[in-house]
Amino acid sequence: EERGQRIVAGKTCMDRNAPEGLRDTVQSAYDDSKALIERWHGKGRASYAITPRFSPTSTPEQLSALGALWAEHPTCLMQTHLSEQTDEIEWVRGLFPEARDYLDTYEVHGLLGERGLYGHAIHLEPREIDRLAEVSGALVHCPTSNTFIGSGLFDMTGLAARGIPLALATDTGGGSSFSMLRTMAAAYEVGQLRGTPLHAAQLIWLATA
Repeated sequence: EERGQRIVAGKTCMDRNAPEGLRDTVQSAYDDSKALIERWHGKGRASYAITPRFSPTSTPEQLSALGALWAEHPTCLMQTHLSEQTDEIEWVRGLFPEARDYLDTYEVHGLLGERGLYGHAIHLEPREIDRLAEVSGALVHCPTSNTFIGSGLFDMTGLAARGIPLALATDTGGGSSFSMLRTMAAAYEVGQLRGTPLHAAQLIWLATA
């Protein structure tokens, strides 16, 4: 805050399918996140992102609590993870058998909106693409992560054509570099493999906008 640095951050919430020392609860996820919002959101250049890690590590009750928190603080961002790997999608289907698709596990709990950031998003269903376009939910391309763990190739050109907001990120946990220059290069390489390479100006915009 003293240095005027721009930062968006949030507590990662997980109440299942995670190491015991990292798990929280429905109530503590809500309370801790709310306290951090009140302390930091809108202070200087700091903003808060409500952060369920991804739906497999949050119970429906925790997702609902975080959706309620977002409704109470709609100027916050909400960041999570969506459809990176095919076996992950199958896992989600088993955990949420009533859901129409992966995105629906967020939507029914109030976690789909225009200030939502959804990382990876490689293996999307047509309905998911339609809904993201309707609400202007942003997709975040993490190319070094996707190639490092063999997830697949993000369809930057096709999703941009639908008017979906897009961004570029390193992915702290799964990526192979914290450098945005390396991430820009990886995004270019993914585009080359898809036959739709990105112009340098597009990459700079994605990395800095």
